[in-house]
This record gives sequence, structure tokens and C-alpha cells, in this order.
Amino acid sequence: MSSALAESSDPRAMARTRVFVVGSGLMGSGIAAQAALSGYLVTLEDVNEGLVNRGLANARRALESAVTKGRIAASAKEEALPRIDTAIGLRRADSAEILVEAVPEDLELKRRVFQELDSAAAPTALLASNTSSLPITSIAKVVRDPSRVVGIHFFNPVLQMELVEVIPGARTSPEALARADEFARSLGKTVVTSRDTPGFVTSRAIAVTLNEAVWMLYEGVATREDIDAAYKLGFHHPMGPLELLDLVGLDTALAILDVLWEGFRDPKYRACPLLRTMVEAGDLGRKSGAGFYRYETARAPTPGVP
Repeated sequence: MSSALAESSDPRAMARTRVFVVGSGLMGSGIAAQAALSGYLVTLEDVNEGLVNRGLANARRALESAVTKGRIAASAKEEALPRIDTAIGLRRADSAEILVEAVPEDLELKRRVFQELDSAAAPTALLASNTSSLPITSIAKVVRDPSRVVGIHFFNPVLQMELVEVIPGARTSPEALARADEFARSLGKTVVTSRDTPGFVTSRAIAVTLNEAVWMLYEGVATREDIDAAYKLGFHHPMGPLELLDLVGLDTALAILDVLWEGFRDPKYRACPLLRTMVEAGDLGRKSGAGFYRYETARAPTPGVP
């Protein structure tokens, strides 16, 4: 285990460790905020200035929301924000000991990112993917040393959700797995380890539940409101499945279902035609302003999202 991570329980050691987050979207900005809050130096990266500025603003809002809800002290937010800087492209990736990819759930895109990271990152750095469904072994095949590639699957909103899945690929080394586990725990997370199978534990489980809700709406079993109410009141879910799909993003949910279908060819993972049609129409949920429900303004993330 690297000395930096071995000392990660010491805030001074974390302050010397840099985390480089590739992709400044909802997940990337949340991961950056969590790492900075936990004492790490963080670089939040994206392909242009507009995207990184928006990601930095999202990280700031996530920390401010945590203060408002009483989860952290205002002083913790003020200490965390200066620890986050930004980068356009991967030119500064070699300064980090831990690199976390958080780009959209597309295998070819992730492979391109990891191919670039393979050259840009320090040879001893840990390379992690935040994928929620794609096989780590398949992502790592483009890297010269796949032993340092591991899955670290965070949940949205990152600051609120306690769980992290850690997934070793076929060639992930025991040291890399231990480093990923300790990094996640140093962020205050509870870690579960999954075998490298499509969807891992959580996405495989929730995909069936969400897809079945869409099928019920498609078949006219009940209205969207009644389906969501049934899940919330009948099963004590914090959100209804259609509300949750709007928050996750219908395109993300469809991508996960397609990965599961390709991996298992089990009919239970066949995406409902309504879901596919809505994605093709651009009705992606909260991020597009319309999904199963309509949204006039952007809303803050809600607990319970994979």
C-alpha cells in the first residue's frame, strides 16, 4: 500500500495526496466535494472552461447544501473549497496519486479516457472508474498495466450516500484493491466489494425494479403518481421509481439496462419500449427539464440514487 494512503487517517497525509477527477458532471463534482471535505487536494477536470466552472459551482452547492441540512459545519465547507482546483484536459494528471474517471456510462468513451490516463498519469497512480455497470476488466484492457485499474462506484448525491462499491477487474492487483478500499473508507464511506460482473450488486438490483415500474406505466397498470406512491408507502422507499429515474437520468438507466441485457441476455433486463422512446425524444428527466414528470428549475439531488 502506498505511504500516502497508508497514512490516510491522518488529515495531514490526506492534504499531501492529490485526487484527480476526470469529468465534472454531477458525479464528478460530488466526488470532488467529498474528497476535499475529507482533506484531500482535488483537481476537477473537464474538456472546457465552461464545464469545469459549472462542476466547481455544483461542488460548492453540494457543500452549501450539506451545511444547510446540518450535515457539516460551515467551517468545514470553507476549509474544503480552497482544496479544489480545476484543469482543462489531462496535462496535470501526473500530479495525482488517485485518479477517478467519472464520465458518462459509455464503454468506448471510458476506454478512450483510460488510454489517455495511461500516458498522462504517474506510473504508480491508482486508476479508478466510477462506472455503475460496465465491466472493469473491459475498461482496463486498453491500459498497459491493468493491475492498477479498479472500480470505485459512488452514489448520488455523493456527500449524502454512505455506500461505495469497490470492484476489482480480472487483473487488478491486491495492492490496488486495498488502496481503493482505504481511499473510500477515508471519505467516511461504507464499502462493499463486488465481483466484476455487469451491474455489480446495486445497479443489477435496482435496474429490474425501475424497469418494471416503467413496464407497469406502459401497460396502463396504474398512473405514474400511483406507481410512485405504492413504492414509497408500500416499501418505505424514499422516492418512487419514476421519480428516481428522472433524477438518475433516463439515458443513464437505459445504458445500464442495455449493459445488463448484453451481459446476461435475461428478459428481465430488456428495457421497456417507453423508456427507449423517451430517451430518443430527449426526455431524460430533471437534467432536460422533462421525463416522467416536468421540472421548471433544476433540483438538488435526493438520497437513494445509484
